[in-house]
Amino acid sequence: MEYVDETAAKIMVAARPGDSIRRIAQKIDGSYSWVYDWIERLEDAGFIRREDGVYIEKYAVRDRYYDLVAAISHAVPPSIDDGYVIPHFAGMPFAYTKIDGVYVWTHGGYQIARGHDDYPIFIQVADQDVEQWTAFFDEFGIPSRIEERPDASDYDATVSYVLFPTSGEITREWVDGNPVIPLDEAIEHMLEYRVNYEPALEMIADEYDRDIDASHKDPRLNA
Repeated sequence: MEYVDETAAKIMVAARPGDSIRRIAQKIDGSYSWVYDWIERLEDAGFIRREDGVYIEKYAVRDRYYDLVAAISHAVPPSIDDGYVIPHFAGMPFAYTKIDGVYVWTHGGYQIARGHDDYPIFIQVADQDVEQWTAFFDEFGIPSRIEERPDASDYDATVSYVLFPTSGEITREWVDGNPVIPLDEAIEHMLEYRVNYEPALEMIADEYDRDIDASHKDPRLNA
């Protein structure tokens, strides 16, 4: 029973072949030192091995952890923080996009059109994986829709997912442990809906040294 632990379960379910300890810690939103300690314990138990990265040794154990996490998610709706961890359990490529592309690139510094009781998360997925993604979220008891926000009045959960299928390869970058659409794509989205993203554009221009004419200051203040 000593291995029936939240961190142990998240590590086993989220780890992908060759992941570094730091990448796993970022995926599951855990501290590096605590994840490191647990990986040592899981390795001693023979559940994983370390060899230029972390690898699952006993997939039967991993599958039981997965079943446990899914069952708990059905019984207790995940928090917003958990909402950014759960997609890593699916074992399929994805990238945060749209509102979440901006959210990730600004390190959570810019938020829009979501609340604590209605929090859709926007992810880009491969066309061929859409049915698997839908089944995955059903297994975890979490609402999902394709290219539209689920109606919050139809369910009790806070977190939901909006899937944006793409026929091409998912090009992604990693920011704070999160796979996200390239910065240029995120900027393009912001410019398309500029009135909503002016402060975020200023943040992006400053941090990433992009030549974007952006300022959210009210021009009337200088009149």
